[in-house]
Amino acid sequence: MSDEGFKPVRHDGTAALDAAMQRPGFREAWEASAEDYATLKLLLEARRQSGLTQEQIAIAMGTSKSAVSRLESSLRDPRHSPTFETIRRYAKACGKRVELQLV
Repeated sequence: MSDEGFKPVRHDGTAALDAAMQRPGFREAWEASAEDYATLKLLLEARRQSGLTQEQIAIAMGTSKSAVSRLESSLRDPRHSPTFETIRRYAKACGKRVELQLV
């Protein structure tokens, strides 16, 4: 396969976000999702630090790999918000514990 004519397009995520922030309603929606994405980031970082796969986390939680996958994506969808107990079990499977702070 030839690379002739192939011209990659650079993507500047910061510039794209800055532009999106100018659209009506985008900033409000972005800020409303901030806590969900921060929690998701914490869960994914805990799994990364543990060095475990979704399947290994699932075994430790006593559930399926697909359930762990849904959990990791559910925080982006308010219709499928996980329970505190589920988050606690996930954290324990990663060798972590949950601490809740209200600020």
